[in-house]
Formats: sequence, C-alpha cells, structure tokens
Amino acid sequence: MTEQELIYRLKAGDEIAFKHLVESRQSLVFNTVLGFLQSTEDAEDVTQDIFVKIFESIQQFKGESALSTWVYRVAVTSALEFIRRKKRKKRFGFLSPILGENNEPTLELPDFNHPGVTLDNKEKASILFKAIKELPENQQIAFVLNKVEGLSYQEVADIMKSSLSAVESLLHRAKTNLKENLKNMNNFDQ
Repeated sequence: MTEQELIYRLKAGDEIAFKHLVESRQSLVFNTVLGFLQSTEDAEDVTQDIFVKIFESIQQFKGESALSTWVYRVAVTSALEFIRRKKRKKRFGFLSPILGENNEPTLELPDFNHPGVTLDNKEKASILFKAIKELPENQQIAFVLNKVEGLSYQEVADIMKSSLSAVESLLHRAKTNLKENLKNMNNFDQ
C-alpha cells in the first residue's frame, strides 16, 4: 500500500489501514516516546494514546510533509505533554525527601530499558537520559530525534518545523549543555 493510499484509507476510517499504520509505525513511535519518558510502562501507555490521536485527527493531516514526519510530531508532542502533566501532578503532590539515609543526597536513576541500550550500559544510559531531561525542551527534542532515534538533521528540522541551521544550533547547544549537566551530576555523586 502506497503512502497516499494509506492516508486516503485512514481518512475514510478504514480499520485495516489503521492496523497497517500501527504495525508499521509502532516501534518507531514507542522508541521515540521511550527516549523522552524513560519508562517502558509510560511509553506503552503514551504510544497507545498516540495512535488513538492519530486515528482521530488524521483528517487534519494536510500532506505537507511525509506521514512519518507527522507521526513523529504527534509522538514528540504527546510525550512532552505527558511529561508536563506528570510535573504538574508532582508539584501538587507531597514532596519526597531529597536526602536519603545518613542525610546523603540521593540520585534515583529512572527505570530505563531502551531497546538500543545493552544491559552493561544501562546505568550509564540512565544517567545520560536523566541529563537529557534537564535540557531545554527544543534541545531535548532535537537531541533525542537525532542522536537516539538516528534521524538526519533535515528530518529533525521537518519534524520540528524549523530550519536546518536552527537544528544544527540546537544540537550544538544541547551537546554543550549536556556536557555541563553530566559534569554537575558527576560532582553531585561524589
């Protein structure tokens, strides 16, 4: 099925076309969301929500970009919305103590299991993704899409609806900030 035929059938409400979309794009969406959320359970829930959003809003797809670019946009937006909702809930919830036993600072590593990370690198990846979460949102998006998902600068620019030079600048600033975040985390551990 061509992309144009798929889009046409999706807009017509064809459930077989939707099933095809889910089967062909599920791992792409899940891995992208996992790169932002760093929790398999949350990523699974958000991935399901994303496909529901896609099915419900396919009429709004204008075809100005590739379908996969639009799917990436929906995935990134949904992941960031989930993070924002989670942060709002935390602000109104009870704060957990920052200090652990013996009044030592605690650094909780997220439950992280990205498909591209081997078991022996899991702790390092967990620290890296915690540092990535500290980046400004646009830098985080550009970095995850380029470095984690392996998309080209042009694909990232299309997804973010920005210029190639803006993406290059975001990635440069992200790398600089990431180095600083990791250095600060290393100092915190000592």
